[in-house]
Amino acid sequence: MFTGIILGQGEIRSVQNMGKETRFTIKPRCELTDYVLGESIATNGVCLTVEDFGADWFSVYASAETMGLTNLGKLKSGSYVNLERALAMGDRLGGHIVSGHVDCIGTVDSVRPAGLSKIYRISFPQEFETQVIPKGSVTLDGISLTVNACGNSFLEVNIIPETQKITTIAQWNPGYSVNIETDVIGKYVQRMLGAWQPNATQESSAPSSITEEFLRKNGF
Repeated sequence: MFTGIILGQGEIRSVQNMGKETRFTIKPRCELTDYVLGESIATNGVCLTVEDFGADWFSVYASAETMGLTNLGKLKSGSYVNLERALAMGDRLGGHIVSGHVDCIGTVDSVRPAGLSKIYRISFPQEFETQVIPKGSVTLDGISLTVNACGNSFLEVNIIPETQKITTIAQWNPGYSVNIETDVIGKYVQRMLGAWQPNATQESSAPSSITEEFLRKNGF
């Protein structure tokens, strides 16, 4: 589990392609030490497992599934990524609950200034619209952000100077592909409420076993 509060950036030192799978070696550009084999580190919002490490680097493996559903396939030697270590018990929950499981890829449509901040407008697949709400939370390349506005397959976020400095977001230009993870709580609520929707499932549309005769036999 993560919170979307980026520790800093990392530089891709090598990319080892193995068919549809890839192994990355990353050099953090922030304070990241005391690695533990098997620990989770979110890389551009993707939960990856540390396989090996040295004094100033660590390596992770991305499966074909991960490479196909995220923007990691666009990384090359010299690229920069956002890094976050997994949440520890007792840590501050500064952002929101982030699983590190990317839902879809979005595209930066525009970037415009707003004082010292910048407003990014991002389009994404229509099927995820119900999981994005105004003033709700969304994770973009691992960054916990508040949705300023949203509509027909788009959302807007306001990026303050500190976020521009710490993360890779200052490098995003129109056309950039961004990893999107919608609010995990919203997804669970949507899933649970789906059972009460008309014709949501074959089971829900089946006739009830509670009939008038049943009620009379049982004293009602």
